[in-house]
Amino acid sequence: MTLITLVRHGQTDWNLGRRIQGSTDIPLNETGRADAYAAAERLADGTHHAVTSSPLARARETAQIIADRLGLPLGDAVADVREREFGEGEGLLVEEYLARYGDWHAEVPGAETLDAVGDRALGALHRIARDSRGRTAPVAESVIVVAHGGVIRAVIDRVSGGTLPRDGDVLANGSAHRFEVSPHSVRLLDQFALI
Repeated sequence: MTLITLVRHGQTDWNLGRRIQGSTDIPLNETGRADAYAAAERLADGTHHAVTSSPLARARETAQIIADRLGLPLGDAVADVREREFGEGEGLLVEEYLARYGDWHAEVPGAETLDAVGDRALGALHRIARDSRGRTAPVAESVIVVAHGGVIRAVIDRVSGGTLPRDGDVLANGSAHRFEVSPHSVRLLDQFALI
Protein backbone atom coordinates (compact mmCIF):
# COMPACT_ATOMS: atom_id res chain seq x y z
CA MET A 1 0.00 0.00 0.00
CA THR A 2 1.23 3.49 -0.87
CA LEU A 3 -0.30 6.81 0.13
CA ILE A 4 -0.43 9.22 -2.79
CA THR A 5 -1.48 12.82 -2.29
CA LEU A 6 -2.53 14.52 -5.51
CA VAL A 7 -2.06 18.28 -5.23
CA ARG A 8 -3.47 20.65 -7.81
CA HIS A 9 -0.85 23.11 -9.05
CA GLY A 10 -0.99 26.79 -8.05
CA GLN A 11 -2.91 29.39 -9.99
CA THR A 12 -1.90 30.64 -13.44
CA ASP A 13 -3.12 33.69 -15.34
CA TRP A 14 -5.26 31.36 -17.46
CA ASN A 15 -6.88 29.90 -14.31
CA LEU A 16 -7.59 33.43 -13.14
CA GLY A 17 -9.09 34.36 -16.51
CA ARG A 18 -11.10 31.08 -16.69
CA ARG A 19 -9.28 30.00 -19.85
CA ILE A 20 -8.83 26.31 -20.66
CA GLN A 21 -5.14 25.43 -20.42
CA GLY A 22 -5.01 21.74 -21.15
CA SER A 23 -1.49 20.92 -22.33
CA THR A 24 -0.60 24.57 -23.00
CA ASP A 25 2.39 25.21 -20.77
CA ILE A 26 1.33 28.27 -18.76
CA PRO A 27 3.53 29.25 -15.76
CA LEU A 28 2.37 30.05 -12.23
CA ASN A 29 1.49 33.63 -11.41
CA GLU A 30 2.29 35.23 -8.03
CA THR A 31 -0.94 33.94 -6.50
CA GLY A 32 0.02 30.49 -7.81
CA ARG A 33 3.35 30.66 -6.02
CA ALA A 34 1.52 31.65 -2.83
CA ASP A 35 -0.80 28.64 -3.38
CA ALA A 36 2.26 26.40 -3.65
CA TYR A 37 3.86 27.81 -0.48
CA ALA A 38 0.57 27.38 1.41
CA ALA A 39 0.30 23.77 0.19
CA ALA A 40 3.90 23.13 1.24
CA GLU A 41 3.23 24.45 4.74
CA ARG A 42 0.15 22.30 5.16
CA LEU A 43 1.93 19.21 3.83
CA ALA A 44 4.85 19.82 6.19
CA ASP A 45 2.57 18.67 9.02
CA GLY A 46 2.78 15.09 7.72
CA THR A 47 5.48 12.61 6.80
CA HIS A 48 6.22 12.31 3.10
CA HIS A 49 8.98 10.45 1.29
CA ALA A 50 8.89 11.64 -2.32
CA VAL A 51 7.59 14.47 -4.51
CA THR A 52 6.96 14.35 -8.24
CA SER A 53 4.72 16.06 -10.76
CA SER A 54 3.39 16.44 -14.25
CA PRO A 55 5.98 17.76 -16.73
CA LEU A 56 4.07 21.04 -17.27
CA ALA A 57 5.80 24.11 -15.80
CA ARG A 58 2.93 25.07 -13.47
CA ALA A 59 3.04 21.64 -11.84
CA ARG A 60 6.85 21.39 -11.76
CA GLU A 61 7.23 24.78 -10.05
CA THR A 62 4.53 23.94 -7.50
CA ALA A 63 6.22 20.60 -6.81
CA GLN A 64 9.66 22.21 -6.48
CA ILE A 65 8.32 24.64 -3.87
CA ILE A 66 6.78 21.74 -1.94
CA ALA A 67 9.89 19.56 -2.23
CA ASP A 68 12.14 22.39 -1.05
CA ARG A 69 9.92 23.03 2.00
CA LEU A 70 9.88 19.32 2.88
CA GLY A 71 13.60 18.87 2.30
CA LEU A 72 13.02 16.26 -0.40
CA PRO A 73 14.45 16.04 -3.91
CA LEU A 74 12.01 16.63 -6.76
CA GLY A 75 11.63 13.38 -8.66
CA ASP A 76 11.38 12.95 -12.40
CA ALA A 77 8.24 14.24 -14.10
CA VAL A 78 5.44 11.74 -14.74
CA ALA A 79 3.98 12.37 -18.20
CA ASP A 80 0.71 10.55 -17.53
CA VAL A 81 -0.42 12.99 -14.81
CA ARG A 82 -0.30 15.94 -17.25
CA GLU A 83 -3.53 17.84 -17.85
CA ARG A 84 -6.21 16.64 -20.23
CA GLU A 85 -5.63 17.50 -23.89
CA PHE A 86 -8.54 19.74 -24.88
CA GLY A 87 -7.85 19.78 -28.63
CA GLU A 88 -9.72 22.59 -30.39
CA GLY A 89 -11.13 23.68 -27.03
CA GLU A 90 -7.72 24.60 -25.65
CA GLY A 91 -7.29 28.32 -25.05
CA LEU A 92 -11.02 29.04 -25.05
CA LEU A 93 -12.71 30.76 -22.14
CA VAL A 94 -14.76 28.28 -20.10
CA GLU A 95 -17.97 30.04 -21.15
CA GLU A 96 -16.96 29.82 -24.83
CA TYR A 97 -16.11 26.14 -24.47
CA LEU A 98 -19.43 25.31 -22.83
CA ALA A 99 -21.39 27.37 -25.37
CA ARG A 100 -19.63 25.64 -28.26
CA TYR A 101 -19.51 22.05 -26.97
CA GLY A 102 -22.26 21.83 -24.35
CA ASP A 103 -20.46 20.13 -21.48
CA TRP A 104 -17.16 18.60 -20.32
CA HIS A 105 -18.11 15.17 -21.67
CA ALA A 106 -18.67 16.36 -25.25
CA GLU A 107 -16.56 15.06 -28.08
CA VAL A 108 -14.19 17.86 -29.05
CA PRO A 109 -11.92 17.48 -32.09
CA GLY A 110 -8.42 16.58 -30.92
CA ALA A 111 -9.40 16.30 -27.25
CA GLU A 112 -8.91 13.37 -24.90
CA THR A 113 -12.00 11.83 -23.39
CA LEU A 114 -12.40 11.93 -19.62
CA ASP A 115 -12.22 8.12 -19.64
CA ALA A 116 -8.84 8.25 -21.41
CA VAL A 117 -7.56 10.76 -18.84
CA GLY A 118 -8.77 8.53 -16.01
CA ASP A 119 -7.12 5.46 -17.57
CA ARG A 120 -3.72 7.09 -18.00
CA ALA A 121 -3.80 8.81 -14.60
CA LEU A 122 -4.75 5.65 -12.72
CA GLY A 123 -2.06 3.75 -14.61
CA ALA A 124 0.45 6.40 -13.52
CA LEU A 125 -0.64 6.16 -9.88
CA HIS A 126 -0.17 2.38 -9.96
CA ARG A 127 3.31 2.78 -11.49
CA ILE A 128 4.26 5.40 -8.87
CA ALA A 129 3.01 3.09 -6.11
CA ARG A 130 4.83 0.07 -7.58
CA ASP A 131 8.10 2.03 -7.75
CA SER A 132 7.54 3.21 -4.18
CA ARG A 133 6.97 -0.34 -2.91
CA GLY A 134 10.15 -1.39 -4.67
CA ARG A 135 12.10 1.27 -2.75
CA THR A 136 10.63 0.80 0.70
CA ALA A 137 8.79 -2.53 1.08
CA PRO A 138 7.53 -3.58 3.56
CA VAL A 139 7.29 0.01 4.86
CA ALA A 140 4.56 2.11 3.18
CA GLU A 141 5.67 5.36 1.58
CA SER A 142 3.78 8.64 1.20
CA VAL A 143 4.25 10.29 -2.20
CA ILE A 144 3.12 13.78 -3.24
CA VAL A 145 2.21 14.15 -6.91
CA VAL A 146 1.45 17.63 -8.25
CA ALA A 147 -1.04 17.33 -11.07
CA HIS A 148 -3.96 19.20 -12.64
CA GLY A 149 -7.64 19.75 -11.96
CA GLY A 150 -8.85 17.63 -14.88
CA VAL A 151 -6.60 14.73 -13.93
CA ILE A 152 -7.55 14.82 -10.25
CA ARG A 153 -11.24 15.11 -11.16
CA ALA A 154 -10.97 12.07 -13.47
CA VAL A 155 -9.28 9.98 -10.76
CA ILE A 156 -11.84 10.96 -8.12
CA ASP A 157 -14.68 10.22 -10.54
CA ARG A 158 -13.27 6.79 -11.34
CA VAL A 159 -12.51 5.67 -7.78
CA SER A 160 -15.85 6.96 -6.42
CA GLY A 161 -17.87 5.13 -9.05
CA GLY A 162 -18.97 8.45 -10.54
CA THR A 163 -20.41 9.89 -7.32
CA LEU A 164 -17.64 12.47 -6.76
CA PRO A 165 -16.83 15.19 -7.40
CA ARG A 166 -20.36 16.53 -7.53
CA ASP A 167 -21.41 18.89 -10.31
CA GLY A 168 -20.25 22.35 -9.36
CA ASP A 169 -17.53 21.13 -6.97
CA VAL A 170 -14.40 23.18 -7.53
CA LEU A 171 -10.98 21.61 -7.12
CA ALA A 172 -9.13 24.68 -5.93
CA ASN A 173 -5.56 25.49 -6.88
CA GLY A 174 -3.39 24.12 -4.07
CA SER A 175 -5.99 21.62 -2.87
CA ALA A 176 -4.99 18.07 -2.01
CA HIS A 177 -6.64 14.68 -2.36
CA ARG A 178 -5.12 11.68 -0.56
CA PHE A 179 -5.46 8.15 -1.95
CA GLU A 180 -4.43 4.71 -0.81
CA VAL A 181 -3.00 2.82 -3.78
CA SER A 182 -2.70 -0.96 -3.55
CA PRO A 183 -1.81 -3.37 -6.35
CA HIS A 184 -5.45 -3.86 -7.37
CA SER A 185 -7.24 -0.82 -5.99
CA VAL A 186 -7.21 2.94 -5.50
CA ARG A 187 -9.23 4.41 -2.66
CA LEU A 188 -9.93 8.08 -1.88
CA LEU A 189 -9.10 8.72 1.77
CA ASP A 190 -9.69 12.45 2.11
CA GLN A 191 -9.63 15.76 0.30
CA PHE A 192 -8.92 19.17 1.67
CA ALA A 193 -8.15 22.70 0.65
CA LEU A 194 -4.63 23.68 1.53
CA ILE A 195 -5.16 27.43 1.56
